Amino acid sequence: MNKTERGIMSSLLVVVTVTCVLVSRAECLTSTTPMPLNSCKAFSTCNSCIQNPKCLWCMTNDTCTDYPVSYILPPPAVCKLSQARWGVCWVDFEALIIAMAVLGGTIIISITVCCCCCCCCKKRQSGPDRDEERFARKREEIRQRADERKVERKVRHDDIRKKYGLVPDSDHPYSKFENE
Repeated sequence: MNKTERGIMSSLLVVVTVTCVLVSRAECLTSTTPMPLNSCKAFSTCNSCIQNPKCLWCMTNDTCTDYPVSYILPPPAVCKLSQARWGVCWVDFEALIIAMAVLGGTIIISITVCCCCCCCCKKRQSGPDRDEERFARKREEIRQRADERKVERKVRHDDIRKKYGLVPDSDHPYSKFENE
């Protein structure tokens, strides 16, 4: 793994851990402790406020308010995102949104890169492409021309050998006398 991949993996681990803590804490609180029937305004500390998943703690004015269920994120009129706490007191909505955006972007980019790599590998393995076929044809033509030149050289050399009587079993007048 290179440095970039390690950085991405470590940021993913942090985001997943924070998300798991938030989700598991909310599930544990809702399943183990009974829901208080009091309104959220009765809570005076962040820890007591966030124990109720229907409540939202605002650090700006240290108040506990009902979570606006009609919105996914609390509107600025209720509390600024950087000051809103839900689930745990140490994570604000702004940081959570940034972390989830980074996580989502990393996952989308990773999937895109993997798909592109797979498509490129399949394209390369699918068989020879036009360039490879053209190069193979050129290599074959060059080999055939080389073979033809080789045969022509051999014929010329044989003619020269016959002319000067260097070929045995030749009827040329300059051939060597064997029985003298």
